[in-house]
Amino acid sequence: MRSEILFPLFAPVTNLPGVGPRLAKLIEKCVGSQLVDMLWHLPAGIIDRRYAPTIDAALPGRVATMTVTVDRHIPSPNKRLPYKVICSDDSGSMALVFFHARADYLRRTLPEGEKRVISGNLEKFSEELQMAHPDHIGTLDELESLKTVEPVYPLTQGLTLKVLSKAVGGALDVAPEMAEWQDAAYFKQQSWPGWNDALQSVHAPADEAALAPLAPERARLAFDELLANQLALALVRINLRRANGRAIIGDGRYQKRILDGLAFQLTGAQLRAVEEISADMAAPLRMHRLLQGDVGAGKTIVAVLTMLAAIESGAQAALLAPTELLTRQHFANIQAMMAPLKASDGIEIAILTGREKGKNRERILAGIASGEIHMVIGTHALFQSHVNFRDLAFAVVDEQHRFGVHQRLALAEKGRNPDMLVMTATPIPRTLTLTFYGDMDVSKLDEKPDGRQPIQTRTISLERLDEVVGAARRALEAGARIYWVCPLVEESETLDLAAAEERYAHLKMVFGDAVGLVHGQMKGPEKDAAMADFAAGRTQILVATTVIEVGVDVPEASVMVIEHAERFGLAQLHQLRGRIGRGAAASTCLLLFGAPLGEAARARLNILKDTEDGFRIAEEDLRLRGAGELMGARQSGMPAFRMADMAVHGELLAAARDDARLIIERDPDLTGPRGAALRALLYLFERDAAVRLLRSG
Repeated sequence: MRSEILFPLFAPVTNLPGVGPRLAKLIEKCVGSQLVDMLWHLPAGIIDRRYAPTIDAALPGRVATMTVTVDRHIPSPNKRLPYKVICSDDSGSMALVFFHARADYLRRTLPEGEKRVISGNLEKFSEELQMAHPDHIGTLDELESLKTVEPVYPLTQGLTLKVLSKAVGGALDVAPEMAEWQDAAYFKQQSWPGWNDALQSVHAPADEAALAPLAPERARLAFDELLANQLALALVRINLRRANGRAIIGDGRYQKRILDGLAFQLTGAQLRAVEEISADMAAPLRMHRLLQGDVGAGKTIVAVLTMLAAIESGAQAALLAPTELLTRQHFANIQAMMAPLKASDGIEIAILTGREKGKNRERILAGIASGEIHMVIGTHALFQSHVNFRDLAFAVVDEQHRFGVHQRLALAEKGRNPDMLVMTATPIPRTLTLTFYGDMDVSKLDEKPDGRQPIQTRTISLERLDEVVGAARRALEAGARIYWVCPLVEESETLDLAAAEERYAHLKMVFGDAVGLVHGQMKGPEKDAAMADFAAGRTQILVATTVIEVGVDVPEASVMVIEHAERFGLAQLHQLRGRIGRGAAASTCLLLFGAPLGEAARARLNILKDTEDGFRIAEEDLRLRGAGELMGARQSGMPAFRMADMAVHGELLAAARDDARLIIERDPDLTGPRGAALRALLYLFERDAAVRLLRSG
């Protein structure tokens, strides 16, 4: 249960004065549904109202705060013309301009002969100084309450700055004073304000400098969020270590058969990863390891070899993949790899997705429950309550960033504390590895298997599309297969992008039945058929959306065309490029961009031209796009940081990690002097699940 002092912050936004259901929906869309969300919604800019000129000295284009006398009203003769209120001071006169405003309201607010304080943006129209729809109109008595520097928050359509600012103020009013959870020596060294003072300050920036991520108040709150993250991960880690594991030791007989049948040698990195995972499996503690590899680094064979160790020990293994397309490809590849074992040793491997129906599904479920099926490759269908394993000892989660932590744990619950290996083909910068996978040990595949071809990458303007089509024709005549990636499925009026269906129709007119299409809105069997046709060479050009980004393996494909490459993130472009260069043929990636290409976009594409090192590319992607977008945090169930920015707060993350490690070493159940405050910190940043792992929590 959350600390009672925090209860008011976790109330719905409808508890705020003046926030009814309609406004609540807008606020929820933009900020979140609870008052605490308002605290983390930081200003993105300021309006400086300190400029207070006389009328004759006022400069158009600036925000000004002025004291004027209301001279006369000039109502609008028709709806197309504005209502004007002429005002003056000792130096001259100006007009306040209103469109679609009620005359009775304006006469009440701006009575003739009275002095008023107005604030808003100045402009000149036909040599007349004007202020259209002033932001503030008040009496002289209200001048003191007018904020001279006003924060500007990110908004959504229909939500005004005035309404949101008032709502944020209401949330700040209920933010309690909290006991300090930071390490006293570090806190003193940083010269940071207390939590509540920092919170009040970030929402009342005095100048542009106060908006910087490393400004003291923002840095303090970022560190709080990072400490909550690292402490939660440390608690998960220690809880996993406390859980009774078991030693899983294979005799190597199945592994040797597979290795003897391979047409290639494992890389040093692959051998090292197998050794690290095997050592973890052999220990009595439960394994929780991340296998991180660049595109084409050979994670699947590592997973298969380690799953076989579990099978050699008499238990079962499972592999979870995020899409049906990838699951079926894994199944086909692993089935082919393990064919010798099936024939001679009776090792059974099965696939379980939403498409397995009727008696076939019943047979698979019965085989999993009895242990006759030794290895299962599946989608989310593996989580379902009626899927029961006889003895699941080893679970692999592929493309972990597509899943949430809860889904990972749901698979783990299918066995008796099974060892867990999660894999990602997305190279992850070190800071994100710590923030998202800090509860795991890490194995890294940083070598490419022998035979992987270098890929020539070129950037070409979309204005030269006809030349690209001509080059595609020559490549097809030479026997190549081509991926042609478009970022949208349907025509969009807001983004000038070539839709996949439109490009498919265009290329089909040129190349006829040699062109296939695959996208995320197609049904599973349609996608599988399109991929099968391309893999078999029945089609030579596959027009696709990013559904082919992960895992699709057609060694004969040697050309990748990506339209509007400037719209993609670097890591995603690298993933797409990794679909080629898998066979014997030289490979080419063409990045088509919409002109004119800005300097930042050109720099990003040049990075891709310069290197195939996914880890370097990932670091650049983090620097350019930030952690939330890079990891798809909101979509995947990963923590979405509100205060911390991994591109600039790397040093704070390292400090938070060190602090969390020390806390757990000295006080693993948070019962010491800082314990209660640290529990409140975890609740504040909604790491409730971590608190529940505490022995006394």
